[in-house]
Amino acid sequence: MAVGELSSDDEPDRVVATAGLAPPCPDRRVLGAIGHDDRPGVADSSGDEKDEITEEVNQGVEGGIEPDVTDPKKTHGGSRSQSRRGSSFANSGIVPRSQRRGLLGRLGLIPEVGRPYEYKNSTKWMITAVVALAAAGAPMGSGIFLPALPSMSVDLKASRTITNLTISFYMLAMSIFPLWWHVPLSPSCVTLSSFSETLGRRTIYIVSFTLFVVFSILNAVSVNISMLVVMRILGGGASASVQAVGAGTIADIWEPAHRGRAMGIFYLGPLVGPLCAPIIGGALAQGFSWRATMWFLSIYGGVMLLMLLLCLPETLARPPPPPPTVPAAESANTLQRVSTTQSIKHHTVNTAALVKRYLIDPLSVVLYLRQPPVFITVYCASIAFFALFVLNISIQSTFSSPPYSFPPIPLGACYLAPSLGYILASLVGGRWIDYIMAREAERAERFDEHGQLVYLPEDRMRENMWLAATLYPGALVWFGWTAQKGAHFMVPSVANFWFGVGSMLVFGVTTTMLTEFMPRRSSSGVAVNNFVRNIFSCVGSVIAQPLIEVMGVGWLCTMVGLFALVTGVAAVWALRRYGATWREEMDRKVNQDE
Repeated sequence: MAVGELSSDDEPDRVVATAGLAPPCPDRRVLGAIGHDDRPGVADSSGDEKDEITEEVNQGVEGGIEPDVTDPKKTHGGSRSQSRRGSSFANSGIVPRSQRRGLLGRLGLIPEVGRPYEYKNSTKWMITAVVALAAAGAPMGSGIFLPALPSMSVDLKASRTITNLTISFYMLAMSIFPLWWHVPLSPSCVTLSSFSETLGRRTIYIVSFTLFVVFSILNAVSVNISMLVVMRILGGGASASVQAVGAGTIADIWEPAHRGRAMGIFYLGPLVGPLCAPIIGGALAQGFSWRATMWFLSIYGGVMLLMLLLCLPETLARPPPPPPTVPAAESANTLQRVSTTQSIKHHTVNTAALVKRYLIDPLSVVLYLRQPPVFITVYCASIAFFALFVLNISIQSTFSSPPYSFPPIPLGACYLAPSLGYILASLVGGRWIDYIMAREAERAERFDEHGQLVYLPEDRMRENMWLAATLYPGALVWFGWTAQKGAHFMVPSVANFWFGVGSMLVFGVTTTMLTEFMPRRSSSGVAVNNFVRNIFSCVGSVIAQPLIEVMGVGWLCTMVGLFALVTGVAAVWALRRYGATWREEMDRKVNQDE
């Protein structure tokens, strides 16, 4: 794909993320002069909608939308053009309340706009924060169970390995369900055909969190381990929507030059879940029972559902207008009589096509792994996620057994150390990556015709990834042996902190790179990443406890750490060496398919 080429799937009317260019903005002075905007999805201020537009203008200014006044074309004409700017901006950006998209869109306090890039930074950060908190729900559902596993095992009369399946299958559901939440239904499809693309991102958020609340309540009232595992699978699938749709929302509202920092804050949400969830889970399990953890998730999901209803506008770009319909008279002339056999055949074909579309085609996203840059980037994230869940099970198993024998609350607090590392890397790593991107573009003297820097995704893998690829495997080995030898719990906890720093650097870089390797299908890249890495996490949480019992936590962490170190460093080297060539070949193939 050429630098500066416009995308046509997830992000129409905007510049491809790899180009690093600001999106083109219509001349609002002209729009104000003609009194309306003919672009699809932007309302005309004439007729009965005039009063509603005026209401939306006032709400839009309060809701954090600001026009771009840096273009000299917009400021030409002195005070006259400036006095026109308020009304012309309203006509070019604000969507009337009656035309807002998404489920219960009229309830939103932040108005929908035609170009989400034009939100004020304060509004962008508010939307980012809401999406990040929503994204915390899924990993919170996993982490909150960890301190409660011993008491759950006793209450439901199940072994530790079986109760660990409530974690494993939850993660497995989180890997599969996002393929249906937000993925184009075939790799070569450029039409808006997935659930979130046809229904909107806001609708997916609201529907999925409603289901999350329902399944969390059913988890809390489970009467046996079988019911609990099934409800956990359904709950994990409902909560997983934000993993795929959330990154797309961030890409909708943030330009590439600032997207690294925003993506870091977005991933802070999923990592705050592991920070707070084990502590909350330990307190609830020790003070009440393991069922209280599920009631907490139900309440959290309800609060997030209310925030999404009020504070999250639809950010997905509006689709192009449909083709003109056939006039009724002409349509009547084309009617033909068909036999019953032909009618049955026609309906059978249509039914088979629907089954293929909604059950088989979503899995076609896995075909993106045929592209080397996608495969290697996804692998970097997946092996780190595998190591993370081996560590999670190891912490629970080690510190709940002699010589530590921690009760649920101190056991939950042991997860605080890696979560602090996640937060530090999330806050600092995003800024660091943005700095590296700008530095590499300046060194290569990559500028567009407007004098703006041109960013390339492979520039994100510099000294930050070399550090990350060696830091978290080393910290995992450090934890394994100090924990096995019974060292003071602070010693393995310090190791866990550095594990959190290194793994978070990997997660932030790989997710952002996937949105830039696949700018036309950024959510598809994130979805395939979630699909693979959550399968890795499921495998890690299943095998960790049996391997700890057989070989000890020290040798398990050494085996996983060395494998992650060797393969992770090799992956970073390959992307640094061949990333640009692979990306250009991938762009050519995608353009040919389309």
